[in-house]
Amino acid sequence: MPSHQENASSDVSIKDLREIAANHGFTMSPEDEPGYLALTQAITESVDYVSQLPDYVDPGLTPDLGLDRGSARAYERPSPSENPLNAWMFRTNIQATKPTSALLAGKTIAIKDNACVAGVPLTLGTQPFHLLHGNGSGKRSPYPTPRLDAVVVTRALAAGAAVAGTATCENYCMSARSSTSATGPVHNPWLRGYDAGGSSSGSAALVAVAVVRRWRAARGLPPLPEGLEGLGEGADLALGADQGGSIRIPSSHCGVYGLKPTHGLVPYTGLASLHPLLDHAGPIAASVRDAALLLSALAGYDGLDDARMTPETPLRARVPQYHERLDAAIAERRGAGTWTRDGAARGLRVGVLREAFEIPGLEPDVEAVVRRAAARFAALGADTVRDVSVPAHAETAHCLFAAAAFGHMPETMVYGSAPPGLSFPYPFDNKSTSSSSSSDGETVAEGGAGVEAGTKKKPLTQSWYDTMTESNPLVPSVLLSGEYIRGDRGGRPPRYPAAVRDKALRHVHELRAAYDRALREHEVDVLVMPATLTVGVRHGANGGKMGVREKGDFVLVNSRNTEPFDLTGHPAFVLPVGWGRVDSGDGDAKLPVGMQIVARRWDEERLFLAAAAWEVGGWGLDEE
Repeated sequence: MPSHQENASSDVSIKDLREIAANHGFTMSPEDEPGYLALTQAITESVDYVSQLPDYVDPGLTPDLGLDRGSARAYERPSPSENPLNAWMFRTNIQATKPTSALLAGKTIAIKDNACVAGVPLTLGTQPFHLLHGNGSGKRSPYPTPRLDAVVVTRALAAGAAVAGTATCENYCMSARSSTSATGPVHNPWLRGYDAGGSSSGSAALVAVAVVRRWRAARGLPPLPEGLEGLGEGADLALGADQGGSIRIPSSHCGVYGLKPTHGLVPYTGLASLHPLLDHAGPIAASVRDAALLLSALAGYDGLDDARMTPETPLRARVPQYHERLDAAIAERRGAGTWTRDGAARGLRVGVLREAFEIPGLEPDVEAVVRRAAARFAALGADTVRDVSVPAHAETAHCLFAAAAFGHMPETMVYGSAPPGLSFPYPFDNKSTSSSSSSDGETVAEGGAGVEAGTKKKPLTQSWYDTMTESNPLVPSVLLSGEYIRGDRGGRPPRYPAAVRDKALRHVHELRAAYDRALREHEVDVLVMPATLTVGVRHGANGGKMGVREKGDFVLVNSRNTEPFDLTGHPAFVLPVGWGRVDSGDGDAKLPVGMQIVARRWDEERLFLAAAAWEVGGWGLDEE
């Protein structure tokens, strides 16, 4: 390899190479050592050369930092009375100075706090001393602050949306419950003190604020009080991210609409990764049409994320305008006189996924509500409503999730390494693009590394372990199990050969083919099933006495019907279809139940049309 520096020298030594060789079980001959040293020196000199280059930022990622109401990317941490659900992390009012369309004009959007918003600290739902620039002491220390917007943030702003703030997410985005964030639990807007679902907990709760108010007003119920016992200000739309159900689970619990798109349809550039195989970003909205509208604004190839996007990903110019196509399909059916309670689903073929109703822990109320919702398609004139079986959904999907991803998760999730393949790790720097102070008066400072390469604290510390074990033991579990499976950075050999993960990936293709085959051979357009196994539970329902295993199971329990589609990449949409009783002795209290609809990859249009047709029979939250 040619050197880029005539006089460069490398500090690599024969001793270094001998140690590496010994760790791998071989010995270099003395006559070979000088040659290998020279080759290694040439390679390290090239890397040294790159390390000294000025950084490069794709010009298309430069954020619009124009003044808005006299402030350049100002943010603030809202007070408890302004943030009674604990769903906001930081409040902002960011708008593009020159939007390129009016697609989202007049709408506010909340951004999950794992996505970069230039000038606004990125917390990932964790304590600041867990991230780069922390001191590990437990004292307040600054969060890293991006200097670029995530691509989806750029696109939302370009479409005319106002970014109203960042939404609380769960600790390291690794929980299906809303109880692990460093700032405390996120409350369900329908019933304070109850789980809102995770990990996009704040995103779903904020969108649900208007839904709750509308529902109460329609029944003549008095508005909820302002302040700590109220709802606070919500958002029209929200961005979520989903690696195991993190858009769909909180959408189900909060009675809103959430889409995990086809893998690679929406860019993940500028969001913190759990694993590129699983990473999805998508919309959370208060209606089917708004979900379609936001997807229209976000979708399409960005030219930067080859780790997740594929040759099938449409170019921006070829992205369907999902909301327009939904409008056109409804208009056509109205014109034909079929957009009615006995004809809206005409032409639709629905498969009810048998194994999704056989998952241990499925609450009777949830099962009954979703079965009744599935049966409604027949009353709406669907051509087919039939049971469909995919045995692997229950038998192997959960195991594949661990075998395919967990061995590599520590690298992306804990250590913050950029994934294999070409991507664009985001830079952070100390040049302020914001003005803010924290609620305790201290300035929130900027950091200095990328969203994938620098937002995780290295090395890990005892305080990292202690606080994570208290709040979210799944994170240390990923580290321990992942490094046990794959081998750790200290040189511990892997428990399983790479061939086991290779086999898991082949079986992921088999699982994808199994769902495709069910859709094809049973001649159905969509599969329907419960989104979650339970409705939201009371925070601290177990009295805070759970051990590590119980805590881990508690925050994962609701993902068994959602995580398979993160593996296979099929689009999955959740809509509210009724109510289920809470299991906590709180009288007749009920919380929303969501139904998940799954379609062929790249067929989001079918999901939106199926959901809209179902609602011709009535809004799910009117089913009391």
